[in-house]
Amino acid sequence: MFESLQRNARALVERIEKTELNSKDLDPILSDFKLTLVRNDVALVVADAICERLKKGLVGTRVGRFSDKSSLVENVLRETLIEILRSAEEKQILPFVSEKAAKGETSVFVFVGVNGTGKTTTLAKFAHLLLEKGYSVVLACADTYRAGAIEQLQEHARRLGVRLIKRPYGSDAASVAYDAVSHAETRGINAVLIDTAGRMETNKNLMDEMAKIVRVVNPDFVIFVADALTGNDVVEQAREFDKSVGIDASILTKVDADAKGGAAVSITYLTSKPIAFLGVGQDYGDLYEFDPDVFVNQILG
Repeated sequence: MFESLQRNARALVERIEKTELNSKDLDPILSDFKLTLVRNDVALVVADAICERLKKGLVGTRVGRFSDKSSLVENVLRETLIEILRSAEEKQILPFVSEKAAKGETSVFVFVGVNGTGKTTTLAKFAHLLLEKGYSVVLACADTYRAGAIEQLQEHARRLGVRLIKRPYGSDAASVAYDAVSHAETRGINAVLIDTAGRMETNKNLMDEMAKIVRVVNPDFVIFVADALTGNDVVEQAREFDKSVGIDASILTKVDADAKGGAAVSITYLTSKPIAFLGVGQDYGDLYEFDPDVFVNQILG
């Protein structure tokens, strides 16, 4: 994954390695790099920020006669990308669940996103992760809109061996979520994971319904599930969901098929909310905590 960004990052290092570290020589190289970032689904404002920070870190830097300039460029690029990927509002999910569980309290998660991102499967993967770490989990199907939604989540609940809270199609979604939280709290269950109807960010009625769910259950985390392959679209989606309900973190799915990687670079910077996990396959175990250092190391090869 991220093969395209890897190639372009390497090309940038090689070009700068052969030039002087001044504005006159760096400007055309960084201008070209900015275009390659945009072609790799990095939002223009983020590409601008990356190139400005690169220029600031390189211009005027003195390199000894026998020093390795490529290592200098790589280090500045690495620090720049890590700074871009670190959210100003980072709140670690698993330690949070652990702290609440230690106090006998329930952590509440609401999963949101547009149709087709793998939201329900991602919720099931997260449930599996919590179960593996010894936490108790209950699922809630607050998607009372899409045909087959209840059956899909019911099958995940069966495979995972957990309880599913549901109501018939057409029921009030917020009441399902409320029932699930009440069920979890009265039984000392560590986490309740609430699935919502996939919706386009332009569908006001469904966005209002989602906002009602969040108001009713007051979740600890609203998790935005995003498809990495949708590129720059994912950033606009995240912004609209954040505006409607206030997202706390994102999970990027289908990252294993993403040759570009730009969505991950852009979404944290533009929403100021962290990427919590990456989905890289269809199995329950294919969900990994996002680590900016590991991500950047992959980009830099």
